[in-house]
Amino acid sequence: MSERGELFDVEAGPDTLVLGIETSCDETAAALVMGGSDVVSSVVSSQIDLHVPYGGVVPEIASRAHLDLLNPVIARTIVEAGVDERRIDAVACTVGPGLIGALLVGVSAAKALAYTWQVPFVGVNHMEAHLYASFLEDPTLQLPMVVLLVSGGHTMLVEMRGHADYRLLGRTIDDAAGEAFDKVARFLDLGYPGGPAIDREALRGDPNAIDFPRAMLHAGLDFSFSGLKTAVVNHVRKHPDVSSADVAASFQTAVVDVLVAKTRRAVREVGATSMALGGGVAANSVLRERFAAAAATDGIQVFLPSREMCTDNAAMVASVGWYRLKRDGPTPLDAGANPNLRLFA
Repeated sequence: MSERGELFDVEAGPDTLVLGIETSCDETAAALVMGGSDVVSSVVSSQIDLHVPYGGVVPEIASRAHLDLLNPVIARTIVEAGVDERRIDAVACTVGPGLIGALLVGVSAAKALAYTWQVPFVGVNHMEAHLYASFLEDPTLQLPMVVLLVSGGHTMLVEMRGHADYRLLGRTIDDAAGEAFDKVARFLDLGYPGGPAIDREALRGDPNAIDFPRAMLHAGLDFSFSGLKTAVVNHVRKHPDVSSADVAASFQTAVVDVLVAKTRRAVREVGATSMALGGGVAANSVLRERFAAAAATDGIQVFLPSREMCTDNAAMVASVGWYRLKRDGPTPLDAGANPNLRLFA
């Protein structure tokens, strides 16, 4: 094979140590994971403070910050693991979806390290990585499992039948749940990031104060949150003196009602033995509480990843890298980043 696409192969086993790199958005992260589930070290450097003044992630700022932060983050990850870099068997990196400039920083660094160390490079889909956050903390999870992936850019229900064996059950037809949280938080002037801001404000409010719509609640497994966001805007404009805490609490409850109801329906339809959360919105306190309660009522296994594993991190990337290396082998070094990469066609 040509030098540009050279493959350095290694057989993934229980002692295979994978360096994961994540730079898809505004978190610069690296981690070392052994055997697909043993997190040896994990470092995440957040850029939130850089983006707060703009009320959202600024792609150019994110890319430049990754350039400054990535090498120190990788170095710290290796030091905290207490291993020599020659012990690393493979390098896995998020190749999409995400911000193209941010992705390129991580992908370029990962391929350079893989080539320098003469080890395999493995390209990872960011959404697939979120599926594996649960297994990092509980490798005993039973399959088939329904995973609700909820983030700023995605909302989907996935049946996980086996490792690297998934089926899409439902997805948003417009705004993602996290996107709706961000837009409502911005409209209510609650600050950035929107998810935690809504969560905090809702603690002071009445979740039943306003009867916001639950779009497509009884229709299939797809989601729609654009109309809910518009309903919030219209209600506040019509009632300018309304409590922002009541609006936040009522909005949050409407989102969670739909997410939980459709997950339970998906579990019943596919006969899953467990259900799990993944993605940034999985850190929402009400969603976590209602999700766990629903699983208890239905008598199935449930897993709620720690809040550290809900946000973007490189441990989940390294985990997928191990499974992909074992199943598919290394990714050619001439493979690029894809900001629109999809988990399902």
